Amino acid sequence: MTSHVVVTDQIVPAAPSDTDRTTQHFAWVDVRALQGAARDAVVQAAINYGLDGIVADDPELLAGLPPTIRRILTGGAQSAAAGKSRPDKKKGDADKAADPAAPFTPDLVLTEATDLRAGDTPAAGVHVVVSDAATLGHACDLVRVTPWTVLTFTDPTKIPLEIVIAAAENSGGKTVTVVNDIEDAGIVKLVLEHGSDGLLLAPRHADDVVALVNVLTPETAKMELSELTITDVAHIGMGERACIDTCSLLELDEGCLIGSFASGMFLSCSETHPLPYMPTRPFRWNAGAVHSYVMTPDNRTRYVSELRAGQPILAVRTDGSVREVRIGRVKIERRPLISITATSTGGKTINVIAQDDWHVRLLGPGGSVNNVTELKPGDVLLGYVPTEARHVGLPITEFCEER
Repeated sequence: MTSHVVVTDQIVPAAPSDTDRTTQHFAWVDVRALQGAARDAVVQAAINYGLDGIVADDPELLAGLPPTIRRILTGGAQSAAAGKSRPDKKKGDADKAADPAAPFTPDLVLTEATDLRAGDTPAAGVHVVVSDAATLGHACDLVRVTPWTVLTFTDPTKIPLEIVIAAAENSGGKTVTVVNDIEDAGIVKLVLEHGSDGLLLAPRHADDVVALVNVLTPETAKMELSELTITDVAHIGMGERACIDTCSLLELDEGCLIGSFASGMFLSCSETHPLPYMPTRPFRWNAGAVHSYVMTPDNRTRYVSELRAGQPILAVRTDGSVREVRIGRVKIERRPLISITATSTGGKTINVIAQDDWHVRLLGPGGSVNNVTELKPGDVLLGYVPTEARHVGLPITEFCEER
């Protein structure tokens, strides 16, 4: 919902509260470059998918939009909208149709920062182009005192955005960053972890709106983990094993799923827990033998030997929550190996072959950390037991027996 403060005869959007800054990111679409059916399709997609706002330089277009979406006016049409007012309408009240006889006032009018003179009180919404140190300093000044600051950066580096976001901290205002495409939107959303509050994209077609929504609301992935009961532990001699070093710092109960069979995988433990003879390496899984399957995004498996720097892999916590992390390095070395076999509650046989050393560990229920050399029959670990077989890493429903 948009809150408002009435100033004389105009309705001006109030600065968002500090609590609002912790809410979900939002997006606006800029339809100024679109015409006809293409513009209509983008506008309808933005409304249907619940985007926060539409930016246009046509008051008539904005006047025809429902109050469920923020109407942002730019350009020379500002003077036509100035001085007009309308009854305050709550954003989200879809049952109230706009009164065609009432004069139209946009929810927000964007003023170009270059139009502000020295000593001017910043408008409720300001657009600033950051192209050098001077304009960066101006942007930092504006975000501290302006309810809505729209930012366009002319250079590909995200450092100026990081500086502006830092300047906006605790200001109560919102930053909206112009993004070039969907990939750029995903990056801007994550800058300084918090990212820009809002994203502003000029879509080419309605499909871009759908992709933008997916950037804003990624699915919360969850895997159903199972308890695996150890039936056999065997020292099997030398072989090649791999460490998987990621580009992320891993949690204490976070592992990767790895196993000899596609029928089930163990939840390995990252090197986040202290060791007596070496520092922790909280980015690493001492994963297992090179033939092993590892779970990656899109419900796919890959052999450890196939993994390369830059590829994605799934990091899974003991509560089943999942995130994607990127591989920074895979290091293959020859080491003694240990074979660990278990059964699932459904009777499936699960196996993993890992380095035969005390500091290699697997995760169990409640986040328990289990050194592989201390495992014995009857111990319980955590893992994943899929229902499908695998062919070239993809799930497939067919007969497949692994031993």
